[in-house]
Amino acid sequence: MADSDDSSAPLRTLIVDDEPLAVERMQVICADLKSISVVGTASDGAAALRLIEALSPDLILLDMTMPELDGLGVARSLGKIENPPAVIFVTAHDDFAVEAFDLEAIDYVLKPVAGDRLARAIERAVARRGAVRDSSSEWLDELWVPHRSELLRIAVSEVSRIDAERDYVRLHVGPADNVRTYLLLQTIAGLEKRLDPAEYIRIHRSTILRKDNIRGLRHDGLGVWSVELDDGEALRIGRTYLPKVKAMAGR
Repeated sequence: MADSDDSSAPLRTLIVDDEPLAVERMQVICADLKSISVVGTASDGAAALRLIEALSPDLILLDMTMPELDGLGVARSLGKIENPPAVIFVTAHDDFAVEAFDLEAIDYVLKPVAGDRLARAIERAVARRGAVRDSSSEWLDELWVPHRSELLRIAVSEVSRIDAERDYVRLHVGPADNVRTYLLLQTIAGLEKRLDPAEYIRIHRSTILRKDNIRGLRHDGLGVWSVELDDGEALRIGRTYLPKVKAMAGR
């Protein structure tokens, strides 16, 4: 995020969207938010990068889908500059959340944008002003998942189980007596690569578990093993994954 001489000053904000009506709507919403000050608008990715260089904004409200250089491309370009502005993606599509998170966006707001939802996203940007990002870890610590008309930010540490459902994964979130589930457009193999192997283990081609929720292993005979969970459920371990699961248990 670009430095500001006064940490209490409004975030200097650039709006980027190729739809004039969307830009106008964002300007109207932003006018009611005292924590930001709109310093410019851009209608395409190339223009956005030029204005970012010229204006050094603190924050960009960035449309995801634009012709030629889209929002993801702009965000990737920001990763190459020193002290880049914070990014809040504003989009009509909920299937780019994982990519957005990989680019360290502050938030991901769905269109049509509600004033209170954008205000919450901007509060996050204000809270991160001047913070030093810890980029030392390659593992995910948060996920965004579609829920009703917005996306929820979920701490990965709250995810106890992940099940594959074709091109989606189902996240099981919360304690055993109050589990909530959410679908995320992501393959289980892709998500596995981003999870800390010290915390999560894949036991089957369609199941990943948080290690903290494993009570023990059970031998069912004929080389078949199962994992016993804290809630008493037993899940069969796939033969491909059995050596790694046994190694976790020191066997």
